[in-house]
Formats: sequence, structure tokens, C-alpha cells
Amino acid sequence: MKKAILSIVMVVSAAVLQAEPPMYSLKSCLETGLEQNYSIRISRNSEQIAQNNVTAANAGKLPEIGFVAGYGGDLTSTRTHDRAGGVTDVNGVYDQTINAGINADWTIFNGFSIQAEYDRLQELEQQGAIQTRITIEDFVASLTAEYYNYIQQCIRLNNYRYAMSLSKERLRIAQLRYSTTRDYSRLDYLQARVYFNADSSQFMNQQELVHTSRIRLNQLMAVSEVDRYFQVQDSVITIDQNLEWGYLEQRMLENNASLLMADREQRLAEIDLKALQSRNYPYVKMNAGYGYTFNRYGSGTTFKRRNLDLSAGVTVGITIFDGNRKREQRNARIEIENARLERENLELSLRADLSNFWQAYQNNIEVLKLENDNVATARENYEKALDRYMVGDLAGIEIREAQKSLLDAEERLLTAQYNTKLCEISLYQLCGEVLRYME
Repeated sequence: MKKAILSIVMVVSAAVLQAEPPMYSLKSCLETGLEQNYSIRISRNSEQIAQNNVTAANAGKLPEIGFVAGYGGDLTSTRTHDRAGGVTDVNGVYDQTINAGINADWTIFNGFSIQAEYDRLQELEQQGAIQTRITIEDFVASLTAEYYNYIQQCIRLNNYRYAMSLSKERLRIAQLRYSTTRDYSRLDYLQARVYFNADSSQFMNQQELVHTSRIRLNQLMAVSEVDRYFQVQDSVITIDQNLEWGYLEQRMLENNASLLMADREQRLAEIDLKALQSRNYPYVKMNAGYGYTFNRYGSGTTFKRRNLDLSAGVTVGITIFDGNRKREQRNARIEIENARLERENLELSLRADLSNFWQAYQNNIEVLKLENDNVATARENYEKALDRYMVGDLAGIEIREAQKSLLDAEERLLTAQYNTKLCEISLYQLCGEVLRYME
């Protein structure tokens, strides 16, 4: 009997543990997303393709070797008339030819064009790695922002739940007073009911926003069951208040992924010019072949013949005039200049973004200090107002104003916390350090 009871307890405990929703930290959310997110997986596959393309053969450094073989037959019927009037018929003469050979062609020198192509493939490989990094950084920034948005919505839900409980308690008091004291105004009871209904409606609407944020997090993590419920370890929005302007600016100029991509684009433009300039130089090509031919004759004095053939040659040439060379090289130099200008314009834009986010970050830090004081003051004011209301020394409309002031102060503080966190995330992304949220 004891064993049966113990077995039932173990089964029930296992079922409870299995039904418990998963607990996520920001790091575990990011790890799950980096492993499963579709955009990141596609970007990594594209990077792998770029890596696979960096080969000597793809750049044209290696010879091209081919094998050919063939068989041919010739069926001939011949009728010959000589001068003496004789006629000779030769029917069904079948000649056969079998051949096989190996040919090799190798461009030894093509005015540095081959090396330029190999350099281009290497640059494309670097671009693929940087593009994957950009995709990962965008993902980390988006998921981190949504993670703290979920925390924000949960905190707001708790605030609305608390406001609803306060309104419910006020409604209870007003109803009790109205039912026991007939001279007490029915208006206060009706106002309390209206406010309770309004707070309940606000609470239910907030539940929808929490649900939407949870769906978004599951989608970013590429979880198949997007409506899956989970818990988060964090219950507050933590903010790094020790950021320094000089450090952020230096890191942005050195490590920003978009700037690194612009550098690669400029390098590719220079390689394209080098490839065009290769046409100013001569080219050297080598070819070699080895063949075997077998002939079998259906008539004549020769019955069979076998041939082995070895050939080799070197071709040297130069393109003297093609009509487009100078124009294409001039355009390539302009493309290099355009790539440089685009890089400088991007740097200027990033500096502007960094300055704007830094100003917003500093302002929100000051707002946080102010709103923390406001919440403490509003809470103290509400507690005193509630005490007066309990003894009948304060009208219902006044206790509602005190309650609303507390809720508004908490809402402003929560909004300031989230806005500051968004600025922090953007600053880290601009300086290429958004992956620190993985730590």
C-alpha cells in the first residue's frame, strides 16, 4: 500500500514539474533565439556559401582538364566501271574510328586578373561574416528590447491590478457605508463603482498587451508554439548608468559593423579597378593534350591503324585596343570615390545617431531620478488620503485623485525606465557591443 501511494506521489510530482512553465533569463532567450531564429540561420548559410567560394579554382588559378572520347563508323558501298566495260561492286565496307584524349588549358598570367578575382572572393567572404554579424546584432537588440518590454508590460499589469484592488476596497467601503448609513450619499457609492469598472477594464486591456509581447518573444526565439507561456527571471528593468561618451564614440568608429561593411565596399571597388587594369598587360596561356586514335578499315591494304598524339603549346598575347578600356577604368575610379563618400556619409550619420541617443539617455537618467521621488511622494500622499477616507474625513473624488496621482507617477517612472533601456541598447548597438547582453 505504501509503495502504491509513493508511486502515485511520484507520478503527480512529475506531472506538476512537467506542467511548470519554463523560466527564461535574457541570456537564455538570446541563446535560444541565436540557435533557432530563421533570419540568423539564413544569414549563416549565406556566409557559408561565401566561404565555400574562396578557392583557387573559383578564382581561375588552376588549369582546366577535360577528357573526350568518341566512336565513329562509315558504311560505304562502291560500284566501279572500268574502260573495258567491266563492273566491280564493293558492298558493305565499314570503316571504324575510335578516339580518346585528355586536354589541359591553363591561364598562367592574365595581367593580375586572377589574383584580383581571388582578392574579390576573400572580400566577399569578409562581407558575408560582417552581414551575419549585423543580422545577429539586430536580432540581439530587438529581442533585448522586447524582453524588457515584456517586463514593462508585466509591471504595468501589476500596477493596474493594484489599482483595481484599491478601487475594489473603496467600493466595498462605500457600499458598506451606504447600506448602513442612509444619510450617506449614494453618489460616492456610484462613483466608486464607476472607477472600479474603469480600472477593471484597464486591467483586462493590459492583459492583452502582455499576451502580445509574449507572442512576440516566442516568435523571435522561433519557438514553434508561439502562444507558449513562460516566466522571466527579471522583475525590474535594470539600467547601466555608467556609460561614457568618449568610450562609446571611440568604439563606434572602430567596431561599428556598418562602417566595417562600408570599408569592405570601398575595398571591392578598388579590386574592380585592379581587374580592369589587368587588360593593360599581356596574357600567357598554356595548353597540352594527349590523344589516342584507333582506325579499322573495311577495305584496302591497311586493316588497322593506331595513333598516339602528344601536343603542348604556349600562347602569349595582349589586347592592343578594345575601345572601352579607358572609359571603364575612369568609371571604376569614380566608383571608388563614391564608396569613400558613402563611407564618410555613413560615419556622419552614425555620429548624429550616437549624439541623439546619448542626449536622450542622459535626459532619461535625470527623469528617472525625478520620477523616483514623485512615486515616493505620491505613495505617501495616497496613504494619508486613504487614512482620512477611512474615517470619513475625505470625499471619494479626492481619494480617487490621490490614487490616480500614484498610478500616473508609477506609469511615468516605468516609461522612463523602458525609454532609458532602449537608449542604452541603441548606444551599445552603435558601438558594436550589443552582444554584451549575452554575458
